[in-house]
Amino acid sequence: MWDAAQHDLWRHLDTDLPAPEPRWTGPSTGLACPLPVEALALGAVAAAAGAAGHRAPEIDPARVGSSFRADQLLRVDATTPGGFAPLSGFWPAADGWVRTHANYPHHRARLLAALGVPDDGLAAAIAARPAHEVEELVVGNGGIAVAVRDRPTWAATDQGRAVAAEPLVAVQRAERPGPDVVDPRVLDLTRVIAGPVATRTLALTGADVLRVDPPSMPELPAQHVDTGLGKRTTVLDAADPRLRELADTADVVVTGYRPGALARFGLAPADLLARRPELVVVTLDAWGWTGPWAGRRGFDSIVQAASGIAVACGTGERPGALPAQALDHATGYLAAASALLGLAERSTRGGSIRSLSLARTAEWLWAHPELVTDAPPVEPVRQTLGTVEVPPPVFGGTWAAPAHELGSDPAVWRQV
Repeated sequence: MWDAAQHDLWRHLDTDLPAPEPRWTGPSTGLACPLPVEALALGAVAAAAGAAGHRAPEIDPARVGSSFRADQLLRVDATTPGGFAPLSGFWPAADGWVRTHANYPHHRARLLAALGVPDDGLAAAIAARPAHEVEELVVGNGGIAVAVRDRPTWAATDQGRAVAAEPLVAVQRAERPGPDVVDPRVLDLTRVIAGPVATRTLALTGADVLRVDPPSMPELPAQHVDTGLGKRTTVLDAADPRLRELADTADVVVTGYRPGALARFGLAPADLLARRPELVVVTLDAWGWTGPWAGRRGFDSIVQAASGIAVACGTGERPGALPAQALDHATGYLAAASALLGLAERSTRGGSIRSLSLARTAEWLWAHPELVTDAPPVEPVRQTLGTVEVPPPVFGGTWAAPAHELGSDPAVWRQV
């Protein structure tokens, strides 16, 4: 099952290189699920290891499962700091269920403002309205909420059809070869989980990863403790000319913002590649790059709820969720694999834009029911870095450094 998943995912990466042949060193990830989450997790990690040059990587499924469940296993000063905020979750509506995401202060504020209620009025406000009305009100106010849909309902929507028609990894090439690079510079314009997992993986392979956050946008500290391993981090406004200079001197740019969000600053993928045709640009978003939801905000839990996964993982009385935020993590590892393959092949095939989405990764789960495994429980795997306990790397190497405090590094590339 695991080998079949790995080979299937590899073929979506648009590469002439042979697929790796991993050696699995354990019996289970512990990611039990009615959908093939274990196969997706192991296949995505194997793809990243293969793209990093490991032709026969040793992969411990328990490590992979622990890494995918990092938000549940992370310890800072012996305490667990993660978890969803109180207003993030499933709420019964007048005709079904709504999933909200309010982990970030600005999303919480927009959620409450859209419904015109204080914190303790949210449940009643949602219960009084149809689920789709709540979705429209909150999204219209820039917040994050979605009506929970079953699989047939999602597949029949315009966005469901658009996502199903997209490739798992879309590749657009500049067809202008560039030089090989040993220690690539990676500009990390990502947040939350999927993009930071991708760039954390690139840091593990030796890249100089510089994460750039906007000055007015908060990040969840616990999330960064896990996904910031091995990176440097700085703060720049998107209009600051130093950001464009960093982009134009990078080897890889990874963006996790909604399509079009960076266009007015000259940082849209097509603009980046036009100025530097040997560049590898990787873009990740929630809903794909076509269809009416292409510019909509979203997170792993929200995509699960919209795409039928929450119903498949539920009890019949209440929606459920995957055993980990597997759409985020798997998409992140596939994005890292795509970036590494882009670097490996740019001297012969040129620079490229590589696009992935959480919703399209969800489609892969639905397409492979034959790859469902039992995934019995396993003991979590952690390593200690100072006062922090985090899951260790999922394939070779060690973290160059613990996560730096956000914004604590200069906005320059590492000197070699």
